[in-house]
Amino acid sequence: MADHGLRERKKQATRLLISNVATGLFIERGFEEVTVAEIAEAAGVSKMTVFNYFPRKEDLFLDRHAERLARLTAVIRTRPPGMSPCEALRRDQHALLESGNPLSGAIAGGPGFWWVLTSSPALTARWYEQEREIAAAFAEVLTEESGEAFRSRLVAGLLTTAITTIFAHAIARIAAGDDAEVVRREQAAVVDEAFDLVEHGVGDFPG
Repeated sequence: MADHGLRERKKQATRLLISNVATGLFIERGFEEVTVAEIAEAAGVSKMTVFNYFPRKEDLFLDRHAERLARLTAVIRTRPPGMSPCEALRRDQHALLESGNPLSGAIAGGPGFWWVLTSSPALTARWYEQEREIAAAFAEVLTEESGEAFRSRLVAGLLTTAITTIFAHAIARIAAGDDAEVVRREQAAVVDEAFDLVEHGVGDFPG
């Protein structure tokens, strides 16, 4: 059991190393200008090892999607009885902001990330694909609860749009030159505004 735990830690460390090396090269030169072979060499691993951890080059940069998807889905699935998915996600967004989590968007390192993302059509396409995956996961949970597939898809799309717009608003402000700490302080009101808009449209569905 101990050996298994050690192997898992080594795998996670290797994955993080590869991702960090790749991100540094992408921010320095741009996503399209860096090859997987260069990333492998800089990380001290084989090209095959890189692909074992990251089947798609885009996922070397957008590497927190699985974690983000699992977290967001769990927020809805494990919310307290009587709490709407909208309120549960609102609280989670505030928690991300308060803890300084990069997924809040309100972090000082955001401009480099935003530049790499928006300057690459392949990354931008993958980003939108990940948004659709989040919406699909939300829709699945809501349909299980309510039995209403159409309304679940619609509400899932609105909730996903709120989350992604909150993130993009913060990171775009910092990329445009606004002070990261000021953005972080003001972002709490942005979170509430976004979820107020959704809540007034969808109510407490599927309550």
